[in-house]
Amino acid sequence: MTKILVLYFSRHGATADMAMQVARGVDAVEGAEAVIRTVPDVSAVCEKTAERIPAHGTMYATLDDLKNCDGLALGSPTHFGNMAAPLKYFLDSTTPIWFSGALAGKPAGVFTSTGSMHGGQESTLLSMMLPLLHHGMLLLGLPYTETALRETASGGTPYGPSHLTERNAVLTDHEKTLCRVLGKRLAVTAKALKAGMPI
Repeated sequence: MTKILVLYFSRHGATADMAMQVARGVDAVEGAEAVIRTVPDVSAVCEKTAERIPAHGTMYATLDDLKNCDGLALGSPTHFGNMAAPLKYFLDSTTPIWFSGALAGKPAGVFTSTGSMHGGQESTLLSMMLPLLHHGMLLLGLPYTETALRETASGGTPYGPSHLTERNAVLTDHEKTLCRVLGKRLAVTAKALKAGMPI
């Protein structure tokens, strides 16, 4: 089974909704399976640490989840044009994986949500790509051959799916489609790479 890790942080639920749509795209590909994980919030109190297993909701990611995946979808809300601190904190802990090269040559994609139209969606997506490039991952975006990317009036970029949460808006049909497209592209590409087929 080809495993795609859908790793995200979500403050108010919008990025989590996107992660579930990405996972649907992965699971639509025969022989592929989405593994959904999140990361704990960062505490403002230095001595406080999160429980190893959350009380409810999505399981926390471990370095083993990264090592064992065949592809990665990384999602975060936009915080001042950058990924949220909890996700960056987790990525900063991945140095042992970087040394081993465990992610090199695996496909990856990114997604984000933001509370305003010009809140930094694209810069956030680009910021999430940087550590993935350092890990040697193969970045996948969204091609304009996807009709939803040309027609969306809310979220959606060639760098990856995005969602506009202004006034607590739910995911639009275009945004859902683009999330599923990213999941499917990751799964198809990971399967081909794993099988040694040209992509």
